[in-house]
Amino acid sequence: MGTSLRALCNTCTVQVSDTEVVDAVLRASRVLVAVAVRSLAAVDDDVTLPQYRALVVLASQGPLRANELAEALGIHPSSTTRLCDRLVAKRLVHRGESAANRREVTIRLTPKGRRLVDAVTARRRADIAAIAANVPARERAATVHALHALGEAADEPDDAAWFTGIDGVEP
Repeated sequence: MGTSLRALCNTCTVQVSDTEVVDAVLRASRVLVAVAVRSLAAVDDDVTLPQYRALVVLASQGPLRANELAEALGIHPSSTTRLCDRLVAKRLVHRGESAANRREVTIRLTPKGRRLVDAVTARRRADIAAIAANVPARERAATVHALHALGEAADEPDDAAWFTGIDGVEP
């Protein structure tokens, strides 16, 4: 991989290779995956990470058809059916007829599912805050800038646009 110029903050730049960027992101991802696993286990040890990811997608995008959820998760529609069967049994999502087309099934977060997402997010936020408190003050602006750039490169919405809420009531 080549070398590219990467801005570290609004006032400084250094040469950083693409390999160094990938290595740094992989290291950070290990930290964040560990936080994700710990925060989910602390709140509900019966929900898997793939199931939680489906809940997060529904929390951020609102009710979806099964094929839309499968696409958002990057999995096969038949896998989505099995995943949703488990989430329905746990009363975390509700499957129902689409308001637009009664032949289509829509999946939406239940209030119980929303509470789970909120609790895990709060725990994750606290864990990340504890880690971030150890980032030296002189590195904070560069850290924020780099993480925003990574989020934008991945088309991840910022927190203000993240949750759309739930639709409907718990069955």
